[in-house]
Amino acid sequence: MHLLVGGAPAPLQGEIIIPPSKYHAHRALMLAALAPGQSTIADRTDARHVQFTVQALRELGVKISASGRHWRVHGAAGFSPRGGQVSVGSSGTTLYFLIGLAALSDRPVTITGQRYFRRRPIGPLLRALQRLGVRLDYDDQTLPVTVHPGRPHGGHVRIDGTLSQWISGLLMLAPFATDEETRIEVVGELNERPYLELTVGMMRDFGLEVNVGEDWRHFTVAPNQTARPRESYLLPPDIGSAAFGLAACALHPSNVTFRSHVPIHGHPEASVLTELQGVGVPMRFAPDGLSITIDHDGTPPVAGRLDCRDIPDMVPILSTLASRARGHTVLSHVSHVRLKESDRVTSMLQLRRMGARVEFDGNDLEFHGVDRLYGAALSSYNDHRVLMALAVAGSTASGVTELSYPHAYRISYPEFADHMNAIGIPVAVGGEVTRTP
Repeated sequence: MHLLVGGAPAPLQGEIIIPPSKYHAHRALMLAALAPGQSTIADRTDARHVQFTVQALRELGVKISASGRHWRVHGAAGFSPRGGQVSVGSSGTTLYFLIGLAALSDRPVTITGQRYFRRRPIGPLLRALQRLGVRLDYDDQTLPVTVHPGRPHGGHVRIDGTLSQWISGLLMLAPFATDEETRIEVVGELNERPYLELTVGMMRDFGLEVNVGEDWRHFTVAPNQTARPRESYLLPPDIGSAAFGLAACALHPSNVTFRSHVPIHGHPEASVLTELQGVGVPMRFAPDGLSITIDHDGTPPVAGRLDCRDIPDMVPILSTLASRARGHTVLSHVSHVRLKESDRVTSMLQLRRMGARVEFDGNDLEFHGVDRLYGAALSSYNDHRVLMALAVAGSTASGVTELSYPHAYRISYPEFADHMNAIGIPVAVGGEVTRTP
């Protein structure tokens, strides 16, 4: 079975409600779980990766109930696991954060995940956790990993800056050390800084103290802290999900409004909005911050140079835009996106099969925009962002584009197919879709 995408037969029109941020949801759920008392997290998301976090926390003994658009989390100072195994499914954030936090359990637990997750790099994080005093058993620096009970003792640790999730995983555990402050030093290139800013900001929201150096390479966290529950924590909109619809509107004649229940800010990928404006995507922001409207004649964006060091998850959809942009586009600093759900560089080089002109030199993706793409049968590699980015590419192509793992979008943006159909992009699992000549 495949996801079939046809060319949009008419101008895109309508309205999209931007879903809640899964980045905030993961962190809010974990911090609430370790804050003694009850927290309420509002405007919850049905993204499958967040569901993996909910299920993993429940396996660790946390009581989480869903009521309407809210979660109620009954937190405690540690975990009492229901059994000996905790699965993180296919969620990288759940994996990288809970490996350390599982040490706050009162019994050993083995962290497992889906089979292909054995390729996710966790060696640097495992070694850093051990230096902080976490007792772990594992083979070949891959899952499964058995985490033994016992709070870390703290101390000085160095960690590579390739993936922010490694650093965030250490930060989330550090306040619960018992003996001394934790000093985290980032070495090598620092990627994905906005995600670190999010982690630190949300830790502070839950009453945890973190001191950060001006260069965001040095962190100091006092031991023996206690998180505070939040009576109501409202999740902001997910700009990363909205980017797929925004990109589609940038490539078609369109008049579409993207709405949110709360102001559109405070998201680690918010800079992509500035990047899109910079290449000519005509976005109009409402004065109250609750909506973005695109009223566009369909002229492809202009070429440019976009630095993707801090927004790696945007590389797939930016690649789709760059394939059609007018002129020569460079997406720089993309090598670390090869460590995500799939090797997203290789995944997006499939655009060549649709007629795109793209090369990769080991660090940058370089595009020469083309006037037209052509439908093709492609693999999504079961990567939600690759699937959605290639679906947007298919909406601009002649013929039908067929994508494997048709439901992968549910991992992060379960409303994606419905939203695309609602604004005029024909998307279907099996069946038939409209073809453009």
